[in-house]
Amino acid sequence: MEDGPYSGSGVDKGRAQQYKGRVTVHVIIACIVAATGGSLFGYDVGISGGVASMDDFLQSFFPAVYKHKLEAHENNYCKYNNQGISAFTSTLYISGFVASLVAAPVTRKFGRRTSIIIGGINFLIGSALNAAAVNLEMLIIGRVLQGVGIGFGNQAIPLYLSEMAPTQFRGALNMMFQVATTFGIFTANMINYGTQQIQPWGWRLALGLAAIPTLLMTVGGIFIPETPNSLVERGSKEQGRKLLEKMRGTDEVDAEFQDMLDAGELANSIKHPYWNILKKRYRPELVMAICMPAFQILTGINSILFYAPMLFQSMGFGRAASLYSSALTGVVLALSTFISIATVDRLGRRPLLISGGIQMIVCQVIAALILGVKFGENQALSKSYSISVVVVLSLFVLAFGWSWGPLGWTVPSEIFPLEVRSAGQSITVAVNLLFTFIIAQAFLSLLCSFKYGIFLFFAGWISIMTIFVVLFLPETKGIPIEEMSIIWRKHWFWKRILLDDADRLSQDSGTELIHLDV
Repeated sequence: MEDGPYSGSGVDKGRAQQYKGRVTVHVIIACIVAATGGSLFGYDVGISGGVASMDDFLQSFFPAVYKHKLEAHENNYCKYNNQGISAFTSTLYISGFVASLVAAPVTRKFGRRTSIIIGGINFLIGSALNAAAVNLEMLIIGRVLQGVGIGFGNQAIPLYLSEMAPTQFRGALNMMFQVATTFGIFTANMINYGTQQIQPWGWRLALGLAAIPTLLMTVGGIFIPETPNSLVERGSKEQGRKLLEKMRGTDEVDAEFQDMLDAGELANSIKHPYWNILKKRYRPELVMAICMPAFQILTGINSILFYAPMLFQSMGFGRAASLYSSALTGVVLALSTFISIATVDRLGRRPLLISGGIQMIVCQVIAALILGVKFGENQALSKSYSISVVVVLSLFVLAFGWSWGPLGWTVPSEIFPLEVRSAGQSITVAVNLLFTFIIAQAFLSLLCSFKYGIFLFFAGWISIMTIFVVLFLPETKGIPIEEMSIIWRKHWFWKRILLDDADRLSQDSGTELIHLDV
């Protein structure tokens, strides 16, 4: 095969060593504005469980749950088991799942910035409806619109961050999305703690305050530039070159810009990215786009963050104490993300994922042992054991915060070639939101059925995902985003699939592909 800009999948010229540039003020400002969208996702994760445990909210929308909560003799693990209240939490995520699939062609055709703005407008309207809700229908419609906002925002923002960041700092800058997410969770926990004392409308304030970060993202989205990659993909090559020079702080961008041109040429030759992404040449990327977000949710983190106030109340904490304990986990999560930012581009993605997985497994098993031995169905934990559970869960959250939390978004956003990047990110977001919906809807019932075994259930999944990383995820540290396809053809497992596919393609075309030395 004649030496061209790509071979089988993506750009593989190996120009990485020729890339020039640094982190400029323009990149930092653009990334901060875009990453603000992560706070919407985080705020909702943190606010939902706290609001759903407030008596005034329960009396207004879920009186049966409120009555059940007041009963003296009950199974501690089943105190909040109600599909209606689960639907309040999870409706957002199923609508986000659908919206993320719609967002892919919008992001590809009109750019990353447009999707960010669309997401912000929908979330803003949804927040207003939630704060003003007078019945369950109004509440659910607001949640659906917020879900549309999450679907568009989560689809476009990680792509935006990966494409704007210089290769050597891509991991750290991409994690700004997770920093914003954890800050949103922490802020929501603090607001829950304060607004639960404002009766009877504290829950309205808690839900309505989501409008503040939404406004920042939406208005900021109007002023931030589009990514050079997206401009090139949509035919604005000269504009893309000028923007790349501005973002990198140098006019020596020939190598990086040429990779963008090659990738854009291939991207424009593909008219149906969703169909194309199913081809064998994109198999490793597709597997990661499905497995990474699914595994991120199957750690059980969202269950703890969604329902932390309910979970701690079920363990015998008072209302204020439970909100305080859940706020503590929010603080730990926010701070732990900075560990990942400091180490991800030095140590790499794999070491953080593997070590974080091991720590989470240990913490889940210890939590299950404490609850299994010391926590009966109709009794509260002693103070010392309650503190032990909070410490163990905080250590679990700490491990998640510097491993699967940020990297569950970072890895999928950086591995796709431009021609299927929007579709790939859309699948990542869709899988994340689908599994978030499933766990959010099922967790209270699982807690009632499994009791302390719920922690062992999640520990089992973390064991599987840790083994998965060891066997199937290559290191992506320092690999230019437009040359990522090289690493799959060097991996012990994926090279077999990709070389077999390349051989088939060469036979079909009557030519011989030149393979990389693997």
